[in-house]
Amino acid sequence: MNEHDLFRAFESGTLAREAFSHRVHVQLGWIYVGRFPLAEAIERFSARLKSWARKHGADGLYHETITWAYLMIINERRHRKPGQVFEDFIEANRDLLGKPSVLEDYYTRETLASDYARNHYVMPDKAIALKAA
Repeated sequence: MNEHDLFRAFESGTLAREAFSHRVHVQLGWIYVGRFPLAEAIERFSARLKSWARKHGADGLYHETITWAYLMIINERRHRKPGQVFEDFIEANRDLLGKPSVLEDYYTRETLASDYARNHYVMPDKAIALKAA
């Protein structure tokens, strides 16, 4: 599915549950931060994700901190190298797809497991050394 069709299927809620892998989730985040300013991308993507999850019987899976944090990481990395297609972006940012999650560099497991972080954005709670780009 091309980027435009993926975006439309997600926006309309017709993207099949079995098609919604972690990679597709990251790709949708990449699409949103490329189409909208970050604050709007977060607001719009989060609303659509909640709506999609309700429609597909997965409304308990939404996690606000994880969603927002991934979008902020994707946004920062996307703007460091503008003009990349998604395949090039993801090849350069494989850690967005890996296990353990890239968020383990920023958050303790206890924080991400909390109900508060599931329902409200929580700032990173681990001290990290930023790598030079």
